[in-house]
Amino acid sequence: MKTKKIIICGAAGRDFHNFNVLYRKDPGIEVVAFTATQIPNIEDRRYPSELAGDQYPQGIPIFPEKELASLIKKYQVDEVVFSYSDVTNTHVLQVGSIAMAAGAQFMLVSPTKTMIKSTKPVVSVCAVRTGCGKSQTSRYVTEVLSKLGKKVVAIRHPMPYGDLRIQKVQRFATIDDLKKHNCTIEEMEEYEPYIDRKMVIYAGVDYEAIVREAEKEADIILWDGGNNDTPFYMPDIEIVVVDPHRVGHELTYYPGQINLLRADVIVINKIDSAAPDDIAKLEENIRKHNPKAIVIKANSALELDKPNEIKGKRVLVVEDGPTLTHGEMKYGAGIVAARKFGAIEIIDPRPWTVGSINETFLKYPNIGTLLPAMGYSDQQIKDLEETINKVDCDTVIIATPIDLNRLIKINKTSVRVKYELEEITKPDLKEILTKKFSK
Repeated sequence: MKTKKIIICGAAGRDFHNFNVLYRKDPGIEVVAFTATQIPNIEDRRYPSELAGDQYPQGIPIFPEKELASLIKKYQVDEVVFSYSDVTNTHVLQVGSIAMAAGAQFMLVSPTKTMIKSTKPVVSVCAVRTGCGKSQTSRYVTEVLSKLGKKVVAIRHPMPYGDLRIQKVQRFATIDDLKKHNCTIEEMEEYEPYIDRKMVIYAGVDYEAIVREAEKEADIILWDGGNNDTPFYMPDIEIVVVDPHRVGHELTYYPGQINLLRADVIVINKIDSAAPDDIAKLEENIRKHNPKAIVIKANSALELDKPNEIKGKRVLVVEDGPTLTHGEMKYGAGIVAARKFGAIEIIDPRPWTVGSINETFLKYPNIGTLLPAMGYSDQQIKDLEETINKVDCDTVIIATPIDLNRLIKINKTSVRVKYELEEITKPDLKEILTKKFSK
């Protein structure tokens, strides 16, 4: 029987999971390569043999996605499997067209085919786009479940951007664990809020191994699904967050629309900063496409440590990097805070960007008048620090989930903006989760 040759298109996350679950032990399949996109500096690596298994003693090479057509011809590839998220449906078909034009089949994997069954109940929190407010919803869910007396352990969607061999299973319980695992800013933004709440969060590469470790110390597993991907584990309840600032994206982005259609509970976040017409249109889309879902409305409530440092000031706003780049948001909590608390001008950082930060704006030219907190490498963190310190402004508004002052030295007054989920309708998550898990 002929071995089927496959390329998996990914971004250092879902691609590795699909390989591990579907192909790693299949003697009829040879995964000849991964391709990588979205995240800087994750191509030109190799999925190591220690993770790839006995069929791959040399590991599996990882190439830039732009080489897909030539790779198909070079390796005589039979099938291309699309395995990353937070992209338009059109983008998925464009990659498919490249694959098919080069002579390969093109495939999408059903999420249920890759969901691992846990021995513990699983609550999944996903979204239809990056930047909807999934992280704050996840934190709120953990608080509700903890008050029910449950030991909640979170597992985060993968962000393995370093040495994959030592990132197979990562456990984070202290700030020192972030240093131990050489976390990027993006990773710290996701893990640190759990650590601040005295919680444990896992991540890594091999999600079968990860959940088996998490089950040893959990009553309930929380799947914190990043990048609007679908859950890696079979959920007992699916909570999905949608964004009234990007109405229509819930129907036109992959795999966000899948999350919308599967959801048991849909949280419309950011009610306090959205236009009523947009909220109404979003509700209409939900009723039409998933009428069985319970719909909850919530505010993204702001908390500022020094609000008086904004009024009358010229401010630079620093927001979460992925939300502004492939998430395509033009603004976030920092911009909302700047307007609400009386900044006289929001400064565009572009005249002062350096190095990799300048490259980010070239790659994503539609970023709004604000600065993405990019930090995928030590050099990028240095470039971020230099850019912030060069910008001609009075105050820096830091609207990232972590305090950047812990990582870089800012030579201006800074104001930290936090945001938490504030439910405003009934039934709410507290009622729903209490009913399901109180026994």
